[in-house]
Parts: sequence; structure tokens; C-alpha cells
Amino acid sequence: MRPKNLFSFMLNFLAPYKLYAFGFVVCAMISGLYGVVNSNLTKIIIDSLSATTISQESLIASIFWPALFFVINFEIHNLTWRGMAIINYKIQPVIKNNIISYTYGYVLKHSHRFFQDSLAGKVANSITNLADAIERSLHEIAQHIIRGIVLLIGALISMYFVNPLFFYGLLVWTIIFGIISYFVSKNIAYLAETYAESETLVSGQLVDGISNSQNIRIFARNDYESSYILKALKLMKDRFKRKELFLIKFHLLQGFSQTLVLGFMMYTLIYLRAANLVTTGDFALILGLTVEVGFTLWWVTEQIDHLNGAIGKANQSLKALFVENEIQDMPNSTLLIVKNGEIVFEKVRFQYKGVAPLFQNKSIKIESASKVGLVGYSGSGKSTFVNLILRLFDVSNGRILIDNQDISMVTQDSLRSAIAMIPQDPSLFHRSLIENIRYGKITASDEEVIEAAKQAHAHEFILELPEGYQSLVGERGIKLSGGQRQRVAIARAILKNAPILILDEATSQLDSITEGYIQESLEELMQGKTTIIIAHRLSTLLHMDRILVFDYGNIVEDGSHQTLVSKKGLYKSLWDAQVGGFLPHKKSVRAL
Repeated sequence: MRPKNLFSFMLNFLAPYKLYAFGFVVCAMISGLYGVVNSNLTKIIIDSLSATTISQESLIASIFWPALFFVINFEIHNLTWRGMAIINYKIQPVIKNNIISYTYGYVLKHSHRFFQDSLAGKVANSITNLADAIERSLHEIAQHIIRGIVLLIGALISMYFVNPLFFYGLLVWTIIFGIISYFVSKNIAYLAETYAESETLVSGQLVDGISNSQNIRIFARNDYESSYILKALKLMKDRFKRKELFLIKFHLLQGFSQTLVLGFMMYTLIYLRAANLVTTGDFALILGLTVEVGFTLWWVTEQIDHLNGAIGKANQSLKALFVENEIQDMPNSTLLIVKNGEIVFEKVRFQYKGVAPLFQNKSIKIESASKVGLVGYSGSGKSTFVNLILRLFDVSNGRILIDNQDISMVTQDSLRSAIAMIPQDPSLFHRSLIENIRYGKITASDEEVIEAAKQAHAHEFILELPEGYQSLVGERGIKLSGGQRQRVAIARAILKNAPILILDEATSQLDSITEGYIQESLEELMQGKTTIIIAHRLSTLLHMDRILVFDYGNIVEDGSHQTLVSKKGLYKSLWDAQVGGFLPHKKSVRAL
């Protein structure tokens, strides 16, 4: 569910902890009274000490209780801070984890296009920024704002009973101070949000560069990469300086306004004391409260600045992460039940944004348990064809059926659970090998994982590693060779054992001997399954039931290898022109 705004998003995570939140607010309010109570007790003690006609016994009796409460008030202040710390200790990490978990889950539901368009580092940074900003807003900043408000109200009440002049003076100053701060805070929030965007951009580019460190070394582009990020760093520096210069000017204005109110209070106190209308204790009370309120409001305003900064970061993250899910389950979606594995395209139309349609009124039927090869030049629509079956993109018109079930009307999880995909360049998690293989079937035992690895001929190289199946593979599997990653991906697909199998040149990075062994395993895996193979090496398609030849989104030929070779069409030309079993390149191609 997309949040309507940041406030509702925060309340959603606070709701289960209402009692803790209430206790936190109460502690903050009591803590805010500390300065008011202290100043009033100080007034009583000073006025008692200033009396000239009182006996020693009466003096001690008159200041005993105020002095005792003065000490007790300090301990109450101490306990309220410890109380807020305990509440933070109990719920702060839980709420932060819940925010990260929920946001991560939402982001994972985004479409294939979202991740194509977004830097991984930028997405990750936005998730942590959102959680950190809300954490600061709820647990660090809120307590200071609540304390400041309570102190201000208490100070106004105390001043009113001394003399209404002090009450109205502080009230007028507070109103003006608050109005100016409110309007200025909007600009601060905007500056904080733009600065957060620049921070996220830098983070994304750093991760992008680190992820491509091998390319940087291969092409000797260290200096280029260092200079490439300078533009983003300059933007971040300029936005930081703009934000900080604005804050410096604002705080200078705040300090001057506090000097004015302090001067007003001092002048009024001297005037009234000379007229004997206030006591020495009143003098200490008003002066003490004015200074404390001034500094507290200044501190609160700084906290509001920090709050605006946190809100700016959080809003920037919300905008980046909580966009509408492009691919969504229908409200009445059902589970896909695959008994045969028949796949049907009915008048399918599809196009990528900003380009001409790739498929127009495409209709084709793939029989259950058949083995179908897809061939064609790069950009002809092969990958798009299987991506539509996986519903990584939604069709513009028409529909795709699996066993007479419209894939747009079933849950995405049930659809993809019924399909095992072995990509050409598989990406692995930075986890152990056993975890990566078990990803095909989370409930699989160690014995099942090892058996799948043996069938994929991955068991041999895994045992040669120092930690065997517990070996970490590095980010995206970088510690393994391309062929080793492919064997792990094949083992994962074998373990998944889904009724529909899609292979995107799944053995292209293997040596010929290993490929021969794995082909036998894949033949066993294909038995009884609907299998679609994208091939750039045509020799892998000799035993396919059908071969579909793509050309710019059109299936121009359809038949077995022998049938297509005898037709002397595009497939025959590809077969004749291939070198070493691979398709030749075509100069005019479309990039998918």
C-alpha cells in the first residue's frame, strides 16, 4: 500500500506502540516543566532569604520545603530522561526495522523497468535515509520540541502572575518568532530535500562505480571515474553551502530577536523593581525564565530545522521509492495452477516507452511439454517474448494464457513459481553457495541441494573451494567464473523443478566437455516440461520440437530445424552464416 503522506506513513508504524508513545510524551512534558518549577522554587527561596525581619528558625522553615522540592525536581527531571531513553531502547530499533522491512518489501514489488531505470545504490540509500529520518523525527527531535512547548506555556503562566507586562511581552515575541520560523522552515525543508537528493545521487554513483570496479581496472579508467563523480560532488557541495548559509542568516536573526526580548524584560524588571512592584525573587524568576525560554526556543528551532531536514530526506525517499507499482496483482487475482504448461499469446501488442511497437497482434500457441527454440538477431524480440510470459512487463493489448488462465489475472508469485529461468549471465547473492542453490526451493534439504549441484556438474568445483558449499560467492557472484555461475543457476533451476522452463543460452559460458554433461542433465530436466530456449548458438536447437525465428518483433518462420533449413529463409541464412555455432551480428538492430 502506498502511503498518502509522510505523517500517515509514520503513524502506521507508531500505531502498535500507542502506550509507549503516550509514555514518551508524558515524560517529555514533565521534563519540560523542570525549568519552570526550578525558577519558581528559586524565586521563593530568594524572597525568603531577602526578608529582613524573619528569625533564623522561621527562615529555615520557610526555605526547607522549596529547597527539598528543588532537589526532588532535579531527580524527577533525571528520571523522565531515563524514561524516554528506556522507551527508545524498547521500540526505536523495532520501528526502524519495520520501516526498512516494509519499504524493502514494497520496492521488491516494483517492475523490471523500475530497476532498469534506478541505480541500486540510490535505491538502497533511499531506504536507509527514510528509516533514519523517521527514527530521528520520532525519538530525538520530538522530545525537544515537546519540552520546549511545555516550558513556554509554563513560563507564560508564571510571568502572568508576576506581572501581565512580562506575559504579553513574551507572548508577542513568541508569536512573531513562531511565524517567522514557520515560513522560513518551508524554505529549509526544500533546501534539505534538494540536498538529500544530491547525497543520494552521489551514493548511487559510488555504488555504481564500485560494482563496476573490474571494468574500471580493465579500461584503466581510475582518473576518469574520479572526475566523473565530480559533477555530482559539486552539486552536493553547492546545495550544502546554500542550505547552511541560509541557516546561518536565520540563526543570526533569531539571536538578535532574543537579544531584543531580553533587553525588554531587563528594562521592565528594573523599572518595576525601582517602583517596588516586583520582588527580588520576581526579578530572578523573570530573568531566569526569559533566558531559559530564549535558549530553549532557539534550541527547539534548531530541532525544527533538523526535523525539516529529516522530513526533506524522508519525503525525497518516499517520492523515489513509493511510486505506483507498474505491475500489480488484480484485486481478485487467483493462484495459477499449471497442469499441462500450454502457453498462448492472443493478439498481443507491446511496446517500450518512447519507441515503436515491438509486437503487434501477436498470436501463437506453444504446446504443453514441447521444446521451443527462439532465434533471431539481437533486438528482434526474443527476450521481450519471455519477459512478457514472466510478466516483467504488461502487454498493451491482448492477453497471454497459461493453461487457459490469463496471467494478468493470477498472482505474480504463483506465475513465477511455475517458471524456472536460467539466464545467460546469472547473478548470485553475496551468500554461501548452498544458500544460492537452495533459492530454487527454500525448503530443500542439504542432500537435495547437493544432488541438484551434482546434476548441474557444480558439485565438483564446489568441493574444491576451501569452505565448500559454505563459500561466499561475492557480490553478484563475482568470485566465481561465468561458467561456474551458470552451473549454480542450472542447479537452482533443477532444484526448483517448475513445470515451465526458460533457458537464455544457459550453457554459453561452459567449456564443450562440461556442456555435453550438462546437456544430458538439462534433457532430463526438460522431460514433461514446456521448455523455451533462447539460442545464439544454433547447434543447441537441433533437437527442438519447434524453432521460432524472430525479426523485429515478428515471428517470420516456425518449424523444426530440418523444415526451416529446407525453406531457405532467414533461419537457413543464419545457419549458413554462423561461425563457430553462433549467430552473426546484424548492423541494423534494435536494442532491447
